[in-house]
Parts: sequence; C-alpha cells; structure tokens
Amino acid sequence: MADWAPKRFWTAAEVAEAEGGFTVLLDGRPVRTPAKAPLILPTRAMAEAAAAEWDAQEREIRPQTMPVTRAANAAIDKVRAQHAEVAALIAAYGESDLICHRAEAPAGLAARQVAAWDPLLDWARAALGAPLIPTVGILPRAQPPESLAALHARVSGLDDFALTALSDLVALSGSLVIGLAAMDDAVAPIERLWEMSRIDETWQQEHWGVDAEAAEAASIRRRDFVQARRFRDLARKSA
Repeated sequence: MADWAPKRFWTAAEVAEAEGGFTVLLDGRPVRTPAKAPLILPTRAMAEAAAAEWDAQEREIRPQTMPVTRAANAAIDKVRAQHAEVAALIAAYGESDLICHRAEAPAGLAARQVAAWDPLLDWARAALGAPLIPTVGILPRAQPPESLAALHARVSGLDDFALTALSDLVALSGSLVIGLAAMDDAVAPIERLWEMSRIDETWQQEHWGVDAEAAEAASIRRRDFVQARRFRDLARKSA
C-alpha cells in the first residue's frame, strides 16, 4: 500500500502572539500538536522557524522536513507530561559517559581520545561542578555521587524545550557532557563537538574503510545533532 500523507489545506502560515508565548496560524487558525494541545512556543524566533516549515510544505505535509515543529510537539506532548522522568534518563548518561571510556590500544586512538575528551572533562569539573573519572575499557566505573547529583540538578532544571533539545543531543552523541557543552556553546563549536563524539568511528573508517550505509546513517545523525542545537537556540528567550 502506498504511503499516505495529509494534504496541504492552507494558503499561508503566520506567527501570532498567544497566551504564554507565540503560535503559528494557518489561514488564521492556530496549529495544535498531535495530542491536540495548543502549539505555544516560547519565542517569536521559534514560531517564525515553525511557520516557515509549514509554508515550505507543498501538496503533502512531510513531518520529516519540519524538525522545529516536531521537536516543539515533543516538548509539549511528551516532555512536559513526564519532565522528571525524562531528566532522570538523560542525567543517567553521566554514570557511563562516552568520554570516560578510553581505549588501551592502539596508542594512536588512545591519544586522540585524550586530546579531545580531557578538555571536556576539565569543563565538566569547572563549569558543571561534576568531576568524572575516565577508565580504560567498556565497563563503567563508579562516578562520584556528588558529580552525578550536580549533573542531575543541571538537567532537571531545564525547561521543557531545552530538555527536549538536550535529549536529542545526548542520545545522538552518547555523551551527557558533550550534550551539555553543545547546549552552552562551550569547549568547541557544534560541528567539532559532533566529531568528538565520533572519534572511535572515525578511527575505524580511517583504518578499515568507509561503509556507505553506515556513513549515510552517520550523516543523518550529524544533521539531527546540529538541528537539536538550533532548536535550543530558538528556545532561548533572548533569541
């Protein structure tokens, strides 16, 4: 059976102020989320980005081409309803963060990890109050309880839209520290932070070749990582 997609039914999308923020109007009618909640966005910049996505739809509505709208829907319909649970799941990445698991060999890979990941650990200690201890191998080591508590407090203090962005950043990178650095524009630019999360995969490609299917999947994940940071920027009240 052929895929079905809802048809475009409006002429123009525009931004309007609404109680609690901004919304998108389609021919004067406010957009709602899939759960039928009002699509109330925290900033005009986010509402304008969402409206542009709606305007860009042609004959059929393609949600995969609407990342801002999809993330906003998730923030309203999912994260808002279970904020504490989502925060706890994200904070738990600190217990076995990617950047704490180091290779013993080969020496070149180990050195590359140290060069990229030690500055992130330094930042986590200084900026987040969360010293983390690296270890060799894939088995996690117990991290300081005070560090895990600091990370949990930082994550749980985020609003629904910021937590939605962080959830994607962490899931895509495998690192809570990298995700938080991306949120704060710290340590390195967003593209470099993505590269830091891919050190092991990049090493494998350099020595064993590139698998086309895996490379395509990685490219999509990289795009989504950058988009998650953009969503965070759009959610900032100063934006």
